[in-house]
Amino acid sequence: MSGLFWLTDEQMERLRPFFPKSHGKPRVDDHNLLSGMIFVNRNGLRWRAAPREYGSHKTLYNCWKRWRGMGVIMQIMDGLSAAKAETQTIMIDATYLKTHRTVSSLRLKNGDPGRLIEWTKDGMSTRLHAITDQNGRSLSLFITAGQVSDYTDSSALLDSLPAAQWMLENRGNDANWFKEALKKKCIKPCIPERKSPNKPLKYDKRKYKRRNRIEIMCGRFKDWRRVATRYDRCPNVFFSTIDLATTVIFWI
Repeated sequence: MSGLFWLTDEQMERLRPFFPKSHGKPRVDDHNLLSGMIFVNRNGLRWRAAPREYGSHKTLYNCWKRWRGMGVIMQIMDGLSAAKAETQTIMIDATYLKTHRTVSSLRLKNGDPGRLIEWTKDGMSTRLHAITDQNGRSLSLFITAGQVSDYTDSSALLDSLPAAQWMLENRGNDANWFKEALKKKCIKPCIPERKSPNKPLKYDKRKYKRRNRIEIMCGRFKDWRRVATRYDRCPNVFFSTIDLATTVIFWI
């Protein structure tokens, strides 16, 4: 029991408003269920390997599947982050997540948009893109295939940017169109310019030092084994694991 993960009563109270309502049959203990989901996903276990203290592994998996389909995990993350986020300064970054060999097949069926997996120099991978607040806590996330560039993720995230004063970004996004788009949203860009022998770099170096917090965030994601190594073929299933990790690491 000592090595298992259990949510505290205070954490459960913050999460309870987001749980789906039961109809007819009495609910299984949400405390056990959610604690079991976290334990399995954090340690990269198969559902049948879940400790008995959390209850039946079939019940754990069925609840995870049902909540994922209903969007409960995403609603929890969005609800908690909206209440606690500090968005005076925001940041964008991306990180590679390796895929297990059993999910790396690229064969597509009719109507299948793909698994969002591509070859990179380190092997098959998926790329996670994130917007964070000034403390490095993720606000908005999405995943793409591994070879998608910084320009693509920045343009895709523009519409979901919260109201902010500053944006910290790496020099991979030193593009005039991106800076102009930020200014239209009344956000001041703090982006190092691309190195040039004829042009000095002009940006707020003191403020830019805070950008290491989003890099720390990417490292903390990879403490979760089912995030660091993708075991799920379906992108939606994998993304739900990322949302759960975000909620536990940063918002409860």
